[in-house]
Amino acid sequence: MAINTGMSWCHAFLIVCLVPLAHLATATERQIFPPVLPDILHGNYLAGHGGADHTEKIFNVLDFGAVTNGKKDSALSLIRTWIAACRGTHTGKSRVVIPEGTFKAGPVIFQGPCTSKKPIIVEIRGTVLGANDLSLYKEPSWILIERVDGVIVTGRGTLDGQGSSVWKHVESCSGSNCSPLPPNLKFNRVTNGVIRGINSLHPKGVHIFITESQNIRVHWVQIEAPATSPNTDGIHISDSNNVRIARTRISTGDDCVGMIQGSTNIAINKVFCGPGHGISVGSLGKYETENDVRGIVVKNCTFNNTDNGIRIKSWPGSQPSLATGMIFRDLIMQNVKNPIIIDQEYGCNDKCNKAPSKVKISNVHYINVKGTTSSDIAVDLICSSHSPCEDIELRDIDLKYVGPKKVRTSSQCKNAKIGYGGIQNPPACR
Repeated sequence: MAINTGMSWCHAFLIVCLVPLAHLATATERQIFPPVLPDILHGNYLAGHGGADHTEKIFNVLDFGAVTNGKKDSALSLIRTWIAACRGTHTGKSRVVIPEGTFKAGPVIFQGPCTSKKPIIVEIRGTVLGANDLSLYKEPSWILIERVDGVIVTGRGTLDGQGSSVWKHVESCSGSNCSPLPPNLKFNRVTNGVIRGINSLHPKGVHIFITESQNIRVHWVQIEAPATSPNTDGIHISDSNNVRIARTRISTGDDCVGMIQGSTNIAINKVFCGPGHGISVGSLGKYETENDVRGIVVKNCTFNNTDNGIRIKSWPGSQPSLATGMIFRDLIMQNVKNPIIIDQEYGCNDKCNKAPSKVKISNVHYINVKGTTSSDIAVDLICSSHSPCEDIELRDIDLKYVGPKKVRTSSQCKNAKIGYGGIQNPPACR
């Protein structure tokens, strides 16, 4: 069911795109976008942290026993360096330096709180290789930063998870036999954190995992894994507020950015995605008592040869939750299979008889989405019969089919209340 509800309500949402999420003023906007805690990095020239200044104390991992032969496990040396910089006798500015060279490391925990002056800086200049022995990873993390208020991970170095050694095990496991594999970098309960300039290669699990965190920025990061690598999300976000991702290039085997339960005030700008599975909200409803997703803005992004462009997905038979207040605008699709898709029957085949999803999707705006698709169904909105999608806006959509068929693009809509405006290619659902 597709219902043209008119466009009188859409203009207020265009304003939202023009102001930072933390400064929205109206009562309606405050309901959609949750409050943001004080951000000590706001207005800070983050690029200035790329090199040390004379007021910082340098903590070089070589001075704590790390070895650059790429064979000896230097994890303990990295941890000792962090402890000295974070909560040693020095209370001024601290910088942990991983210098040029190739290091090998098993699980590393950089844990706070720190007594040094905020923010503590971790500068990666060399390459860190993840140990291949999965028995070393008692928890699903490799480089873990947790319980820190004020941390900047910067540099032109590389975290290489060497994931190809374990991907074959992912492909052969199923159900409860599959345990999460360690991401290259995980922020857990971090407040006021920055990831800037580094490279992430071939993770065992996802590249960057941000969870239970607040005021996080990811800028100028290069993320790369083969298109065939399993479950290698570029940036995976859960239960986090005020996360901003910008000027980042992601080529991987799963979602370029995945935002699951509890993701609020997420801003994604000038990201290149491809190959990969696009930018996804969800999957949602997999677990009981999931937190709502609110306040997602994705703009000025390019998708190249991806399976999906913008996707919202929820499991059938899910418990009630909300996914609301989302704006996707000024997006370029280049040979994308499913440019615009809502799938509330995620993981269900044609014969699936599970109960409908109870995730309520509303206030979703697709504005100025243009380019090419390899599918003749360019707009595919399959919503829940229990909780139909409401206040969906499609404005200025222009998606051309470039596949082998001699057809034009079309739309498919189910259980969705949609308002249209401007160019509609494919034609609107009726």
